[in-house]
Amino acid sequence: MTDTIWLQEMTWEEIKIKKDESFKTIILPFGSTEQHGPHLPLGTDTMVAMTLAEDAAIKANVPVAPPLWFGWSPHHMILPGTITIRPEILAEMAFDIISSLHQHGFDKFVLINGHRIVNIAWMQIAGERAKRELGIKLVIFDPAYMSKSITAKLGWGDVGHAEEIEGSHMMYRYPDLVKMDWAIDNPHPKKPLYSVDPSYKEDTLCYVPSSLEEMKTATLKAGGTMGEPSKATIDGGKIYHDHLVSRLVEVIRMLQQK
Repeated sequence: MTDTIWLQEMTWEEIKIKKDESFKTIILPFGSTEQHGPHLPLGTDTMVAMTLAEDAAIKANVPVAPPLWFGWSPHHMILPGTITIRPEILAEMAFDIISSLHQHGFDKFVLINGHRIVNIAWMQIAGERAKRELGIKLVIFDPAYMSKSITAKLGWGDVGHAEEIEGSHMMYRYPDLVKMDWAIDNPHPKKPLYSVDPSYKEDTLCYVPSSLEEMKTATLKAGGTMGEPSKATIDGGKIYHDHLVSRLVEVIRMLQQK
């Protein structure tokens, strides 16, 4: 029996064993391939989901499906390398992945979102349909929502893009892919009644992805960064990562007990 947690590295016989050991539970990591400033790789969002899935899966003894490397990223198409997939296509793809795994006996699904608020809408649509049509148990685990109790204590600002939050996490888990000497700070401008940060306590409008015209000035100013990556630290990344892994294991255990 292999000791891997990754579905793609197992044989179908090993998957049958892992399914039973995990109480029919599986993790699905979702991310994106998009610009992440001058200092972080385009795969940051997917890598974030993968590393959380991997560490939690080892602790909870559950398998992890292959990650989805693409998300809804129309607002980042201003810089090279970004790939955006229409949300209706992503919702259909997510449902098909869940449906396929359910056909082989999995009935508890943890969807990890590494692409912040932009992925959530289509993940919710796919998740609701899967629960309604397949009768499964499903939760969406989002790092920005699940770290609200610690980010302020770490001295970090609001959720942005390629900022100190993502920078710290990547420095801790993928240091060879981070070029912090290329990072450019771009502090969050204050906008009346608007924020994309889930921990924002004041009144705010709902998020709508920016148009390319709206993104142009800020993107070209700081190379795609929104926030202050100079505040990123490896120690902060470890605290953040360990907190999320602990919460993810807790969520898995809760799901298995229902």
